[in-house]
Amino acid sequence: MTGIRINFGRCGRPCSSLVTRHLSLSTISNVAKKNPKTPPTRGSIFVISAPSGAGKSTLVKRVMAATAGLSFSVSYTTRAPRTGEKHGRDYFFVSPKTFEGMVRRDEFVEWADVHGHFYGTAHKQLQAAQDAGRDILLDIDVQGHKQVLQQLPEAVSVFILPPSFEELSRRLRNRRSNTPEDIERRLQTAREEIAHWSEYEYLVVNDHLKDATQALRTIIRSARFRRPSQAGRVEKIIDKFGG
Repeated sequence: MTGIRINFGRCGRPCSSLVTRHLSLSTISNVAKKNPKTPPTRGSIFVISAPSGAGKSTLVKRVMAATAGLSFSVSYTTRAPRTGEKHGRDYFFVSPKTFEGMVRRDEFVEWADVHGHFYGTAHKQLQAAQDAGRDILLDIDVQGHKQVLQQLPEAVSVFILPPSFEELSRRLRNRRSNTPEDIERRLQTAREEIAHWSEYEYLVVNDHLKDATQALRTIIRSARFRRPSQAGRVEKIIDKFGG
């Protein structure tokens, strides 16, 4: 696939929040009145990253099952479906030509080349969820996280850590599905990814799955009460005050 480059220093379009963080009461009212279809609450975007073996996939599945109003962002990819995977549920499987066209049209909020295959998150999927008042969760790596925050700085970012390097190594070796060479590669990648922990808004140590699940659910619930998320609801309340 030629002619495509990832540029982490540019947004590709103005890097502005969909709704600003600091809105006066009059501004909230004016924004909502211009768009009468504004939902009572606006969905939030959650970016979840973790090194391989930290238990992110299991944690995300538990949180998705236990949290109402939370959608999972389905990525586009150029790789072939694996056994049991379904188009539109696990990934949107597209050709390299289709993916390249989407990149040219600036349809991705983030995308990357991972081991020779391309993966990306579409703007339209995030927009649709937010407009419907639903939160949406993105399971992406640290590079994808940087791209998302460049374009959507209001996104909530969470980094999942293992309790120790030794525990991470033990978990990877206990999988018994990776070669020793693959395990070492994943551990080295983990060292590099963990170095980015300070770039995230929240940190969750996955020492005990039950506690980590509760922590992530608490982060999601609290984000639902941020000013941008509540703008539509507040406008309706303000209208009752008159003046």
